[in-house]
Amino acid sequence: MTGVWALLGALAVAGAIGVLLKVREGRISRSKDTVDLPAPVRDLLAPGVTLVQLSTTFCAPCRHAKVVLRDLADRTDGLTHAELDVTNLPDVTTKLGVMRTPTTLALTSDGTEVLRVGGVPKRDSLLAALRPHLP
Repeated sequence: MTGVWALLGALAVAGAIGVLLKVREGRISRSKDTVDLPAPVRDLLAPGVTLVQLSTTFCAPCRHAKVVLRDLADRTDGLTHAELDVTNLPDVTTKLGVMRTPTTLALTSDGTEVLRVGGVPKRDSLLAALRPHLP
């Protein structure tokens, strides 16, 4: 009987973790502090707002994020999309405080972080959050 309770407890914990991860997917967070951008990121900045997508080689959600971000940038004036593969750049992720891929940083042309999104962004909510920063 103890084994059944242990199994039910493990399933409950796993379910709670799954729900928590699902809720956090694509959530937009505002920048709290200013970071000196690493050179590979700084080199990607363009006039207006640049969506810098940090990806890794074997990241399946990264491909979905790329489609969403590229489409959004193509349809929005003053918005650019750039992707940076950080597979071999752990120093970049450490300096930026990135714990997962894909992570998208919205950066102004002077390198100010406007917001960041962990996971695949939701197009409409991302656009709404970016509106005040676009021309």
